[in-house]
Amino acid sequence: MPVATMTSKGQITIPKEMREDLGLVAGSKVTFIKIKDGHYRILPRTRRVEDLAGLLHDPDAPTLSIEEMNEIIADGWAASGLRGSPGHESEEPL
Repeated sequence: MPVATMTSKGQITIPKEMREDLGLVAGSKVTFIKIKDGHYRILPRTRRVEDLAGLLHDPDAPTLSIEEMNEIIADGWAASGLRGSPGHESEEPL
């Protein structure tokens, strides 16, 4: 199991085995996600925002108007049962 030591500045060097497994190179970013008290997951942030461009685009999907989009969003809120959603501004406690 790889081990790292923290410096007085709070920095650690990620062991080579882990860097290779995560695909990390100099300048890579990682995200720390808290799983529970004292436990974290480290995820590589190796993609640039530009790499995601067009990821969700479907050229065969019909074009929707703002009104149609708003209706779909409102339906989603209503189906989720969330309070305070558009058209459901209730003061009732959750």
